[in-house]
Amino acid sequence: MSAAGPAGGPVGVAVVGCGTISTAYLRNLTSFPDLRVLFCADLDIERAKAQAAAFNVPGAGTVAEAMADPDVEIVVNLTVPAAHAAVSSAAIATGKSVWVEKPLALDSASAREMLTAASAAGVRIGCAPDTVLGAGLQTVRRLIDSGAIGPPQTGLALLQGPGPELWHPDPEFLFQPGAGPLFDMGPYYLTALATAFGPATRVAAVSRRAKSTRVIGRGPRAGTEFQVEVPTHVSALVEYEGGQAATIVLSFDSPLPRHGFVEISGTKATLAMPDPNRFDGDVRIHDLGASDWTSLPASGPADGRGLGVLDLARGLRSGEPHRASGEIALHVLEILEAINRSAVAGAFEPVLTSFTMPAPLRADWDPHACTLA
Repeated sequence: MSAAGPAGGPVGVAVVGCGTISTAYLRNLTSFPDLRVLFCADLDIERAKAQAAAFNVPGAGTVAEAMADPDVEIVVNLTVPAAHAAVSSAAIATGKSVWVEKPLALDSASAREMLTAASAAGVRIGCAPDTVLGAGLQTVRRLIDSGAIGPPQTGLALLQGPGPELWHPDPEFLFQPGAGPLFDMGPYYLTALATAFGPATRVAAVSRRAKSTRVIGRGPRAGTEFQVEVPTHVSALVEYEGGQAATIVLSFDSPLPRHGFVEISGTKATLAMPDPNRFDGDVRIHDLGASDWTSLPASGPADGRGLGVLDLARGLRSGEPHRASGEIALHVLEILEAINRSAVAGAFEPVLTSFTMPAPLRADWDPHACTLA
């Protein structure tokens, strides 16, 4: 467990960062009986108070006040990416475990420092995406482990579309460093592939930028032109420790949209994953020699954001490893950086970090069960 807080019972949580995404988290976190959401914090105090009132959270105020609460054991860090490392490090320094929205940090060097500090403090770090804990991807993991497709060999992942400026009213940040299709959407797809294959060892990539400027298509600022600062199409090859290989395409440059496309091929069959940006979805299998796909029922939780916080909390009490770990998030961040370097250098780039493959969730794992009373 963390250095702060009680030795048993529900785990105390503070949500730091009360922007749009906090609503999805708070809706779930306040519904899980193994958690107690005690505090909402934000630089905008009124926004923190509004979210606390909306979800019956007893405390609201500054980030410092959240960190000082002795009953808070996990800080759920939903701040902007540029603040992730600073807020998480402050929480670790007060003896609290941390759940971080993606990315873990803006660069792998900062992320390593956070993990080192957490280890020294005896606390834990978990990181989004926790979509891999949803019913769809956990069903895929159990099927692979059962041998349903034979030893997994290759993966194919595609996210393509014409670009979020067509629908997002303020899309500029999605075309700036730290975003683009690689850093904004890549973590979902690369974490899903890691769930199937384990750690990666090296990557090769090419990238391009179709246009230097784009135009906002909807909302009050429609017609506004803005600069594109990052590649908007990335194609990568990823090789894994077990010898598997994956091809991934992430693009804002395609008139034809393809979202949520991930296939894992083994020696006996191919599995089609549900969208890795969702917690539910259909699982399909195409056996060797079959004429068509077969749909398989997905089992497990599909509540949405916050499952990773709950798994972290239960791990604090039980001593068992949590699944959406900081180590996996660091590894995925390093893959993203290696893809960027490879696209510039035109050569394979190594991925030096690794992680221990987490155990799958049991099919009957219930986020609404009261297990810590």
